[in-house]
Amino acid sequence: MPIITACSVLALACLALSAAPRAFAGGVGDLPPEAGVLAEPASVTRPAQAPADPDVALAPRFDIDLQAPEAVRPFLLRHMDLQRFRRLEDLDSAELDRLLARAPGDLGGLLGTLGYFSPRIGIVREGNGTTPLGLVRIDVEPGPATRVASARVFFRGDIATSPAAAGQREAIEQDVLRPVGEVFTQADWEQAKTQALRRLTGERYPNGRLLNSLADIDADTREAHLYIELDSGPPRRLGQIQVLGANRYDADRARRLARLAGIEPGMDYSLGVLQAAQTRLAGSDLYETALVTVEPAGDETDLPVLIQLRERRRQRLQLGLGASTDNGPRLSVEYRHRDVPGMGWQVDNRLQVERQDRLAQTVWTSPVDEKAWRRITSVRWGEQTDGLSTTTSQRLRWGRSREEARLDQSQFLQFERARTVNSVLRMTVRERSRSSLSLNQGWTWRRFDDLIFPERGQGLAVEVGLGATLESPVQPFARLNARWLTYWPIGAALPEPPPQAGQAREPERVQARGSLGRLALRLEGGAILARQQAVLPDTLLFLTGGDATVRGYGLREIGITSTTGTTDPGRYLAVASLEWQRPIGRHGQPGPWEHVLFIDGGAVANQPQDLRARWGVGSGIRYNSPVGPLQMDLAYGLKPREWRLHLRVGFAF
Repeated sequence: MPIITACSVLALACLALSAAPRAFAGGVGDLPPEAGVLAEPASVTRPAQAPADPDVALAPRFDIDLQAPEAVRPFLLRHMDLQRFRRLEDLDSAELDRLLARAPGDLGGLLGTLGYFSPRIGIVREGNGTTPLGLVRIDVEPGPATRVASARVFFRGDIATSPAAAGQREAIEQDVLRPVGEVFTQADWEQAKTQALRRLTGERYPNGRLLNSLADIDADTREAHLYIELDSGPPRRLGQIQVLGANRYDADRARRLARLAGIEPGMDYSLGVLQAAQTRLAGSDLYETALVTVEPAGDETDLPVLIQLRERRRQRLQLGLGASTDNGPRLSVEYRHRDVPGMGWQVDNRLQVERQDRLAQTVWTSPVDEKAWRRITSVRWGEQTDGLSTTTSQRLRWGRSREEARLDQSQFLQFERARTVNSVLRMTVRERSRSSLSLNQGWTWRRFDDLIFPERGQGLAVEVGLGATLESPVQPFARLNARWLTYWPIGAALPEPPPQAGQAREPERVQARGSLGRLALRLEGGAILARQQAVLPDTLLFLTGGDATVRGYGLREIGITSTTGTTDPGRYLAVASLEWQRPIGRHGQPGPWEHVLFIDGGAVANQPQDLRARWGVGSGIRYNSPVGPLQMDLAYGLKPREWRLHLRVGFAF
């Protein structure tokens, strides 16, 4: 049984072709990427040569009629050597015959990169046609495909025996075994080697290298046997943190953020930790760009960590114009100072004017401490109009917060004061001015597969407050508020689009999209626990309705209808929404557009038993733009029997 190695195939192709294609399978001496740089998987790239002057389109000297299965035909037309010479101005008949003599070897080499090692290729030149040298007719039968029968990886260096690297060895072995049973292709083989090297150099061994690789092809049994040999070299640790580019902001801020991401001098080298530190620095709002690297050169065990920064300006003034279906036109002015002289805090001042809401606030935030907490002090003045009532409020907060990728926490002491006036019945209805002091704790968990375009997962936000009213008689109260959002795909999992010939298959991953789209369930509840005679600020009570709560109703339109016809807030809140989001696709693959069907319901009352839901139903269109989802909904409110248009931008939880 003849065994033909991939290297042998390459050698035969080199003898047959004047311009040999790129290496078919890696052999001894494969070079690793530079430390800290992830190599991209190689693929066959042999584009046709363009004329010297791209503005001059030379007429072809001969035509090509390629008869081949559609799975390989575009790939062969794109990469075959004959394509490079079609527009060669001085190509004559004798030279074309020489090209045709070696064309079967060229086509056979290309088919070999796709796993077809026993093709039948027929080439006939016909004199008729519209070109000077006639027509070249090519018939290709690829034959049976070769499949990967086995794959093995051998380790050299510290990784071969280190107990600490056992999990790393297992992960590399699983990556190498993944192509077993699949059709052998050069692109997949290159990707398997690249992925193995990424695993090796991503943890402990930044100097690791691909020592040997071999693909043995058995032409009789149509089986491929893959071998990879990796040399890890010695393990490395992270050293001291060095910062470059810290001119406006203290370098210790950057070091602290890097440590919060997991970098500790003396720990094992980890590319993932370096990338996490880079992400954290870039998301801190202090730096336009951040690069975190090491230089694994020489024999030093500890590698200094280098942070290179490009800082943002200390101050920013931003003017904004916008609009929403709930609140009409919006004008905003924001001033930010990222490093207040003498204290190092950040201050955000904001003024915003809308049709029903007006807002002015200032927020002072300290740099993060060693445990990722920020101290926050804020002052806010607001005015909101709901029907006939206008509520003017003042809020003071002092506390701290911590923001992580999966969990946010906040703890704060809050003073709240609100005064509500009925603009029409001001002479007959008392004006309410109420205030309170409370201690609050909030948590937000996020478990979405994507924080911009979620397909599955869930999020939960809970806020608990304990406080007392400040008007006589003083009354204690507790405030609870919770939100939950979940996505789950429905229908069979959508298959990944098949790779084009010559391209590597995507690595296996959890398929998030369902053939019937996804369901989104949103629940919200709130409660004020206090004696009936407790006098609370209206801004602590609950109203609902609008674009992000109950569609089909205006902003904060759902509440308690008083005897004077106004809509007052209540002590209990319940909101539910079920949405079917179905992609609009072509040729079985989803596109950026989606169709949405939904039903929303919400209720507000002063007693749980009095909660009576108001429902809205409707349909909408969503476009998944680069900046986030853009959604337009047309909703029908069952209680007012009216249609409303709702526009929303982005996803946030």
